[in-house]
Amino acid sequence: MVAPERPRSAAGHAITLHKPLRLSEMSFSDNIKGWACSGTPTDCVTLGYDIVMQSQCDLVVSGINAGANLGWDITYSGTVSAAMEGAVLGMPAIAISVASVHENRTIDYAAAAEFVAIVAQKLLSDPLPVHDLLNINVPNIPKSEIKGVRVTLTGKREYIDRIIVREDPAGRPYYWQAGQIKDTTEQDTDVHAILEGYISISPLQLDMTAYKELIRIKKWGL
Repeated sequence: MVAPERPRSAAGHAITLHKPLRLSEMSFSDNIKGWACSGTPTDCVTLGYDIVMQSQCDLVVSGINAGANLGWDITYSGTVSAAMEGAVLGMPAIAISVASVHENRTIDYAAAAEFVAIVAQKLLSDPLPVHDLLNINVPNIPKSEIKGVRVTLTGKREYIDRIIVREDPAGRPYYWQAGQIKDTTEQDTDVHAILEGYISISPLQLDMTAYKELIRIKKWGL
């Protein structure tokens, strides 16, 4: 395991270019080794693949993240972006998150850990096309209450009242990014599946081309 040495939520697909990266070897109670990385989640995959594993890698699993990575939030997500980096490297890759709705509720990782182990075996025996990946979200409820699994589209997730404006003691304004989530109610999406108490698994691809618009843009005569 290679993980950031500090929280890196919403790091996206950022990589570290302007300063050196460091890996610090760690030991867990069961004597399994891990490494703390000074960089971003994407840096963790790069160093994990090139340095720790010396390019001898079968599978990239990013997570288990504490918090949902649903809908358009995947564009901000360090967890999903780390899995994307695995896909860039041509590796089978999975992002896995526990979709905790209540901030003060204890996060139960057991169901997510069990499920991602099952998916890993399936993915290795029946791989996706190269450079594709999986994004999984598991509801933060007891395993006995999870209704099942849905294969989903990426839903819409927007934020309203996003900026909180405050003043410091000198009267200068400063800003917090926050806001209320406005989720889609469309069925067959990852957001809807989680709200209904299902595990969501969504196949993603690195190719973001809007193919339907190619002809339209060509007609602009640029």
